[in-house]
Amino acid sequence: MSTTSTASAPGATPSAGPSPSVPSLTGVFVRLKLSLLKNGLKQSGGRTAAYVSSIVVAAVFAAFLVLGAVLLRGDDDAAVVTVLLTGVLALSWAFMPLFVPGGDETLDPSRLVMLPLRPRPLVRALLVASLVGIGPAFTLCVTVGAALTLARGAAGIVVAVLAVPLVVLVCVALSRAVAAANVRLLTSRKGRDLAVLSGLVIAVGVQVVNFGAQRLSQAGGLATLEPAAEVVAWLPPASAVSAIDAAGDGDHLVAAARLLISALALVALVSWWRRSLVRLMVEPDGSTIGAASGGAKEKAATTGLLGRILPGGRTGAVMDRTLRYIWRDPKTKAAWVSSLAVGAIVPLFNALQGTGSVYFACFASGMLGIQMYNQFGQDTSAFWMVAQTLSTTADAYAELRARAYALLAVTVPYTALVTTVTAGVLGDWSRLPEALGVAFALLGAMMATGAVASANYPYSIPQDGAFKNVAPGQGGLAWISIFGGMLAAALLCAPVIVTTVLLHLWAGELLWIVLPIGTLYGALVAWGGLRLAAPRVARRLPEILAAVSKG
Repeated sequence: MSTTSTASAPGATPSAGPSPSVPSLTGVFVRLKLSLLKNGLKQSGGRTAAYVSSIVVAAVFAAFLVLGAVLLRGDDDAAVVTVLLTGVLALSWAFMPLFVPGGDETLDPSRLVMLPLRPRPLVRALLVASLVGIGPAFTLCVTVGAALTLARGAAGIVVAVLAVPLVVLVCVALSRAVAAANVRLLTSRKGRDLAVLSGLVIAVGVQVVNFGAQRLSQAGGLATLEPAAEVVAWLPPASAVSAIDAAGDGDHLVAAARLLISALALVALVSWWRRSLVRLMVEPDGSTIGAASGGAKEKAATTGLLGRILPGGRTGAVMDRTLRYIWRDPKTKAAWVSSLAVGAIVPLFNALQGTGSVYFACFASGMLGIQMYNQFGQDTSAFWMVAQTLSTTADAYAELRARAYALLAVTVPYTALVTTVTAGVLGDWSRLPEALGVAFALLGAMMATGAVASANYPYSIPQDGAFKNVAPGQGGLAWISIFGGMLAAALLCAPVIVTTVLLHLWAGELLWIVLPIGTLYGALVAWGGLRLAAPRVARRLPEILAAVSKG
């Protein structure tokens, strides 16, 4: 048996072996997403428990939604509910990356800048990897429930099979496109501000939903939402869900048109996403170009404007610093925006429902007056620079007075505006003067008690957590400062409240005098509180500095 030689001839080029297989970029990104999830859960038991709890809550909520969708099948309002629910779901996907920029490490494609990746396969890989997670699974369950509710006949089932994945893809692509277009905002201080304000948006949204539900119950149910549903039915991705209903009704052209709208939206979103990735990968960060000259000009212009409005000397300097904290510090801004929003929501929503009173506007005074509490803790460790200038009682009084002026520059006109609008909504203009008088008295009382509480019960505000507002071990100080001060402010307002009640009983035509009385009384009480707090600030300065620097 002869053997064949495998040796190549001299000078011949050796044959190339089989080329190594290149792994799919999509598979790599999916495994990377799973690895990020797994490694993140290994960091701490608390994070694991939170993630598992999120899965359980999302699964239970999704199960209830699917069950409700099945029970809603055949109802006249089924299309209205499912279409609007899909629209709200898509809106949540659009705003989620703005409010939770740190919730998913893969939302930041700038981490991939140094890798040799082409835009088209990168977009495809990121889109598939984005389908891994609690959010996409929840969206899939909701969309399947909507399809089960609306699908009727063979045409409806065919459209449902196409619409369900289309809705999920549009939602995920929308979220990714928004994140890629705003990635430099999300990784900046302004992006962290949005994350801090997310709790406010949720609180306001709950109030709006509650108000809307009450209005719906008064107006005759879900039938009043049909005009809104007809509009949303032509907007992606809700148009894909409404296409299922149209196909079940035999309107095949309408169903095809609505399905096509969602498909075109997916193509447009992916194209926008790809352009944002290309721009992010190849263009320099414009936030550092010309920052020095542009920032200096903006600062000079702002300083000039404030310099013309604010008084001179220490008072103007302290007011300038306080107002800048309100605008620039994320936690201070969040506290102010929350107070402004809630202070208006409570009186106005009650007035719109016809169950309120013009005196509910005092809620605005109370919410804004809280900002006077823990004045030095708001400075955090930077308070040591302020402490160098507080050598006497007169210095402490000037500091507290200027801080109160800065707060009053916002709170007084805002309180007057909320009270006036509330009276206008209720049509109760006769009670406007007395309500303003009581509100201004309460505001002055909270300025007084806030100054005293800042001197006696200062506490540190940590900067490392969006929702962590008290340093460990200082929770008792915070409770005493805020709630004790609010109780004292209510007691200080008793003379004005008693005067108002007596005038209602015996001299209703003189109720207008509550406005000047309350304004003057609030100013005197605020002055007395500042005078009382100033010597304690000067005397307890080392203790205050140690307390606010603890976190």
